[in-house]
Amino acid sequence: MAQVLEFKLPDLGEGLTEAEIVRWLVRVGDVVAIDQPVVEVETAKAMVEVPCPYGGVVTARFGEEGTELPVGAPLLTVAVGPVTAGEDAGSGNVLVGYGTSEAPARRRRVRAAGANGRVQQDVQAAPAPASAPVSDSGPVPAGGPVPVISPLVRRLARDGGLDLRELSGSGPEGLILRADVENALRAKDAPAPVPAEPAARGSAARDGLRVPLKGVRGAVADKLSRSRREIPDATCWVDADATELMRARAAMNAAGGPKVSLLALLARICVAALARHPELNSYVDTEAREVVRLEQVHVGFAAQTERGLVVPVVRDAHTRDAESLTAEFARLTEAARTGTLTPGELTGGTFTLNNYGVFGVDGSTPIINHPEAAMLGVGRIVPKPWVHEGELAVRQVVQLSLTFDHRVCDGGAAGGFLRYVADCVEQPAVLLRTL
Repeated sequence: MAQVLEFKLPDLGEGLTEAEIVRWLVRVGDVVAIDQPVVEVETAKAMVEVPCPYGGVVTARFGEEGTELPVGAPLLTVAVGPVTAGEDAGSGNVLVGYGTSEAPARRRRVRAAGANGRVQQDVQAAPAPASAPVSDSGPVPAGGPVPVISPLVRRLARDGGLDLRELSGSGPEGLILRADVENALRAKDAPAPVPAEPAARGSAARDGLRVPLKGVRGAVADKLSRSRREIPDATCWVDADATELMRARAAMNAAGGPKVSLLALLARICVAALARHPELNSYVDTEAREVVRLEQVHVGFAAQTERGLVVPVVRDAHTRDAESLTAEFARLTEAARTGTLTPGELTGGTFTLNNYGVFGVDGSTPIINHPEAAMLGVGRIVPKPWVHEGELAVRQVVQLSLTFDHRVCDGGAAGGFLRYVADCVEQPAVLLRTL
């Protein structure tokens, strides 16, 4: 006898609590194989094809294209035959937070295949959770389980002093979502309402255009706000003569072989500087009240795309030479532009390099990419008057700025890091002593 297994939207990692259905890859009645992609979703991180851990016939889909679903909401149901039912019905290659070895969330019996060859259900498929009304079950009774899946939601509530039992969830079956907690926090902190003046003609125009903070923009807003809220940051900066660095790059590229990018040279310099000042390649464990220094250097870099600002990560940058760094920067930049970056390529950075000079500006005070401890900002390189070898000359000058977490080090270490970076920019031969 066939069984109907329910496949829920899995935890896609890194605290993501929802995803938007972009495109269904299967229809009701289609036969799917184990680990076959069944839907393409867009998270705050990237576009992801979600594979189904069960093999069988699709009996129901939940959610239309363009619908946003929370993690844990049903995606589809699959009728599995008696041979594949049970522990052999799922694959061993599961997504983060979704185990196929556990008992399925819901099983329903099905009748034999009809004349059209498709399996027919005994019961009508449940309505899509996206169209489900807000739960009217009210707050959770004392002693009952709190309907929360995401640990991020629990932490937001804990940090904001909210009791989750007093909230009514807007997700399927009363599931408490991140938006529910954030709305409650805003209501908690909102000032008392002030009686409004009589509306004047045309006052509606003052409301302006409302743009939802969702997707990439919403994720960026959350992360930047958290950085400002949790990290006591400070910024120092210095002007540097980049003339010799530009000449060195030109000479390297004139020698033949793969071209080397300026970003790759700056990343190589940062890796060497982090070896001298490892306290900046760290993060603060707030619960343990410890600074965690990291051995590997994974360099993130800011990339502006049509979907918004993303920060791809070059893994193991400390093991790469300039050519390897150039190739990886190019690959990740292209993936960012096409929206094909995976969540793993957007997470796990230990230090970020931000080249805002491409926007034609000289300086900035970057916001640290939480939970990292530092970010180096690089302005545009432009000809400026400069005293060189005792004489006034026109040189290629760049402003470098370092924003750092003041909990991990004091100004001396941060200044030493930035000064070493500037020395390598002005005299690339300095870098040879650390290779």
